[in-house]
Amino acid sequence: MVFLDAATVGNVSNMAEISSLGDYVSYESTDPALRVERIRRHNVVITNKAVIDHDIMEACPELELICVTATGMNNVDLDCAAQKGITVKNVAGYSTESVVQCTFAMLFYLLHSSRYYDDFVKSGQYSASHMFTHISREFWELNDKNFGIIGMGTIGRRVADVASAFGVKVFYYSTSGNNLKGKGYQHLPLEELLCRADVVSIHCPLNNRTRNLLTEEKLRLMKPSAYLLNMGRGGIVEESALARAIDESWIAGAGLDVLTSEPIAHNSPLLKVRRKERLFITPHIAWASKEARHRLITRTAENIKNYFHL
Repeated sequence: MVFLDAATVGNVSNMAEISSLGDYVSYESTDPALRVERIRRHNVVITNKAVIDHDIMEACPELELICVTATGMNNVDLDCAAQKGITVKNVAGYSTESVVQCTFAMLFYLLHSSRYYDDFVKSGQYSASHMFTHISREFWELNDKNFGIIGMGTIGRRVADVASAFGVKVFYYSTSGNNLKGKGYQHLPLEELLCRADVVSIHCPLNNRTRNLLTEEKLRLMKPSAYLLNMGRGGIVEESALARAIDESWIAGAGLDVLTSEPIAHNSPLLKVRRKERLFITPHIAWASKEARHRLITRTAENIKNYFHL
């Protein structure tokens, strides 16, 4: 077994669940030019982001199992794997609670101007004030507001349930068209959802239906007081349009855990936003609570054990 990019899962305490299953070697990361050299003569390759394409499979005839330490498998040529009889296993559902928690952490950070108020106190301005309070940045309550979710899969549904505890009205847009009934929440056309929502939270995959789903035209439909959260994939939102939406106050603010280019491109329009307090970006961490990463390794080990009947 070889893990091509073990650094992507961080320091996990249960890696022995995998390493104890056979001869095992891991690399922090793997340059594309080194993939064949590192995979050849291995039966199992474990990868998070390292690409396993047709050429790699052709050059590594002993490969029989690819374990992806993620839910998405877009880094593996699935058609080629099927043709060659190579099994590909992912891990679904391991990060749901982590993503949901980060969704609301991001929302409240923006909604409550947390950075501003923390800086106000720590700068000494509060100590110098004659007032017991300081209310220069207003915030509103979630109760009785509209919460729109794009993508009502496992994570979207869990976000909906948590949002409901705050007294919001939840509605959603199904990007696949498969989740239109039986969810307990109202399904709306995308345009109507954007017009009505006070919070828009994205939890769908990136595919041909969702790439650049939110363009300038769509972002202009949102309320000036609304917040946009993207916890799905970066390519779903047109980033140049989002930068304008923030600076020109089409929306109140945006929180992003995913970006079109990861790491973020040095010339990204998001890094040039003038109203920086309205934009909160984290480096694709919503999936990565310590519990989620522990589950990820355990279930990857289970995929290996099940394949080899260990």
